[in-house]
Amino acid sequence: MMKRFLLISALLVMTLGLFACSKNDGEKVYVYNWGEYIDPDVLDLFEEETGIEVVYDYFEQNEEMYPKIKANAVQYDVVCPSDYMIQKMIDEGLLAEINFDNVPNIKNIDPAYLKSSQSFDPENKYSVPYCWGTVGILYNKTMVDEPIDSWGALFDEKYSGNILMMDSVRDAFAVALSYLGYDINTTDEAQLEEAKALLQAQYPLVQAYVVDQVRDKMIGGEAALGVIYSGEAIYTKRENPDLEYVVPKEGSNVWIDGWVIPKNCKNKENAEAFINFMCDGEIALKNFEFITYSTPNTVARDMIADEDIKNSEVAFPDQATLDRCTTYRYLGEEVENLYIEKWNEVKSDANK
Repeated sequence: MMKRFLLISALLVMTLGLFACSKNDGEKVYVYNWGEYIDPDVLDLFEEETGIEVVYDYFEQNEEMYPKIKANAVQYDVVCPSDYMIQKMIDEGLLAEINFDNVPNIKNIDPAYLKSSQSFDPENKYSVPYCWGTVGILYNKTMVDEPIDSWGALFDEKYSGNILMMDSVRDAFAVALSYLGYDINTTDEAQLEEAKALLQAQYPLVQAYVVDQVRDKMIGGEAALGVIYSGEAIYTKRENPDLEYVVPKEGSNVWIDGWVIPKNCKNKENAEAFINFMCDGEIALKNFEFITYSTPNTVARDMIADEDIKNSEVAFPDQATLDRCTTYRYLGEEVENLYIEKWNEVKSDANK
């Protein structure tokens, strides 16, 4: 009887094991994220832990990602847009509410960032903060006349051919609008026209319009000044000690990128499992150490071993810096198209 019991028990365990394997056999989660915005080892760890295969794709701008989700061109399960784009996607009914019963690691996210997220996700139903940071100027101390503290340096003829400008609608206009003393969320067409004229006057001075490439160009000493995200600035400063980062005195953008689930996804529970995994303290720390973008994960921040990074004003700016920064808002389709139209006019002149 005991042998029969043990045999039945063994068969039951094997059956359950096979069932567990078959449950995840062939299961996938389709992830759409910014380029170089996750530690590749984390994807492997997720697959090992869950048995869910990650199919990964990346984009360089929110405006590149959005039409694919809007058109349902590819059915991604998890996407990582920025704040204003999350607001737009919520307004247009493109996102599914997250079942937070499947995301218990949300407890690791600092409530301050959940509160900040309410500016674009009022009830925290549709997004989970992933990374945050500022937009500023990275400059080479050996290639400028004095410490940089103003956006005005980007419009100074003495740096002609040594300026790297952000190839991004909202970021480029934020630079010009901030320098002119206007709100980076302005809907005033006259102010936008003035900002456009400033950017058009700037383009003969610009060496290149870039996004990710600013990092390597600045490390290599190919330019004196570049508009950059704070996380990239941390990496570049490690690689080239002549580089310095500043949030200009006129103000700038403070942004939050978050995980969302498109309403048309086919693997919602897998998406929630992926988001939960990203919120694990050790996983968030691995991502922070790899991409160097500021983490909203309190457990991860507490575990940062490098005191210089843990207390870095670039990674974790003081309140005075944050007080002069503004989060982007979605301004409505009509105004958004106006921004895009005016940016295309700038780029059209730049490409002549």
